[in-house]
Amino acid sequence: MLKKSLTEDAQEVFRAIALIELGARMQVLESELTLSRDRMIRLYREVKGVSPPKGMLPFSADWYMTWLANIHASLFYNTYTFLKNEAGCSHLDALTKGYRLYLEHCNHSGAEAVLDLTRAWTLVRFFDAGMLQMTACCRCTGKFVAHKHDLQNNVVCGACQPPSRAGKTKKAAAAKQASKEAALEVVMSKNEVPEHAEHTVLANVAAVAALQPQRASLVAQAA
Repeated sequence: MLKKSLTEDAQEVFRAIALIELGARMQVLESELTLSRDRMIRLYREVKGVSPPKGMLPFSADWYMTWLANIHASLFYNTYTFLKNEAGCSHLDALTKGYRLYLEHCNHSGAEAVLDLTRAWTLVRFFDAGMLQMTACCRCTGKFVAHKHDLQNNVVCGACQPPSRAGKTKKAAAAKQASKEAALEVVMSKNEVPEHAEHTVLANVAAVAALQPQRASLVAQAA
């Protein structure tokens, strides 16, 4: 068995740290890296401060067919394929860099990131297994994620033709209600007279009232 050099081992550690910081599960680390499981668990605890979560990975390709998930998955996979085919990145570099670009785009546009790293990695695995394909939209000509052997002609993507209740979720309704309440509080705070200002106005009124008799006497003397 060939022994890895120190530089190769250090590069593997840095790749593991980058994946853990992006939210990779242990199954992803074990599939993409050659480090021992014990070392990866220790790295995970050092980076995250907790033990790695347990449980099964996503196993259904149907999740990527829903409206919002399909848009985010298409955005990420188009970025991944560009980095891999055009920029000459390796699979792992294209995965991490493409996911970082996806997060930056969501942050810049103010949208919530629907895809976590595990979902993004599983998406790439589904494409490698021949379960999914990229289909061109007949309106915007952009490519979106679709099932293998689905129709290729006159297909419209979810961004060009969203469903009737797209975005009308309970979370969106709660956010809209919270924004309305916040705006109402701002309006009410602007209309309220501060307490110190009210005392100042009352003091000025009292001072003017006290000066009225003196003013009247001066006017009588002048006359």
